[in-house]
Amino acid sequence: MLRPLTSKSLILYNRNFREDDKLVKIFTEQAGKRMFFVKHAGKSKLAPVIQPLTAAELLMKINDDGLSYIEDYQAVESYGQIKGDLFVMAYASYVAALADTSIQDNHPDPALFAFLQKTLDLMNQGLDYEVLTNIFEIQILTRFGVSLNFHDCVFCHRTGLPFDFSFQYGGVLCPEHYHKDAHRSHLNPNIPFLLNQFQAVQFSELETISLKADIKRQIRDFIDQLYDEYVGIHLKSKKFIDSLGDWGSILQDKHEEEQHEKNSY
Repeated sequence: MLRPLTSKSLILYNRNFREDDKLVKIFTEQAGKRMFFVKHAGKSKLAPVIQPLTAAELLMKINDDGLSYIEDYQAVESYGQIKGDLFVMAYASYVAALADTSIQDNHPDPALFAFLQKTLDLMNQGLDYEVLTNIFEIQILTRFGVSLNFHDCVFCHRTGLPFDFSFQYGGVLCPEHYHKDAHRSHLNPNIPFLLNQFQAVQFSELETISLKADIKRQIRDFIDQLYDEYVGIHLKSKKFIDSLGDWGSILQDKHEEEQHEKNSY
């Protein structure tokens, strides 16, 4: 049975279905993730709003037992700054895919919806997309049932020390307890410190955040290890980020210079 609903929504992706129809995966604030059917999508008035990474308030017919339908839309945000940049688009697509993977279909999660939308808003405003992605990755771990301790030593619970991370214990070790794990990560102590900040950072604090390229690379490598060990997902959007590689280094260096000019360390 179809029921009417108006909700803030974010287009995750679409795919072709038959000749000119499309199936559109949409994350709605009130009804969770749903698959929608759009007939004659190429000629439809809905064509502008069903593009990936488009936000809008949608008037919908929700079907709890099958495909749902879009009736109309308003208040469209197309994230032009994101879509005009290869690197930002790649990272934005990845966080959207990560949100999609982290929860079941048809289960509302307004908090995650707001978090994803705000992350995209900040990327669109020009904040550091790599750092925003790292924050999103760390905070969304709980949706995968993963809870890691970057705050205090797992043995003595002291804080504010040069910690290292232990995969064995799922948390950080202080220097006096490094010996508890012969295979500890041997991280730069700044990495656990920053990840502890990322777990609780507020959006109001993000306008001034800026990290050096070397630190960002170390964070990227370590978060990849965390996801391999504790989550075990391999998203195409993440593989695309990894594949940007050396051929994109010139563009990447240009971005880092621009970010440095905009933000203070």
